[in-house]
Amino acid sequence: MSDNLSKRRPQDATKVNVTETWELEYWSNKFGVTKEKLKEAVNIFGTAAAVQKYMGK
Repeated sequence: MSDNLSKRRPQDATKVNVTETWELEYWSNKFGVTKEKLKEAVNIFGTAAAVQKYMGK
């Protein structure tokens, strides 16, 4: 079974990788924030769960 590369999701949903353009796009859309706001939150809080809690989502 081959991977569908058009459907990109983080392999580790506990981490937000802001160095990958597609992952930055995924998380900013998921949380409904700008990429800059997401980067700030990741720098402060680190994990996806903590960022999600901070974003109130």
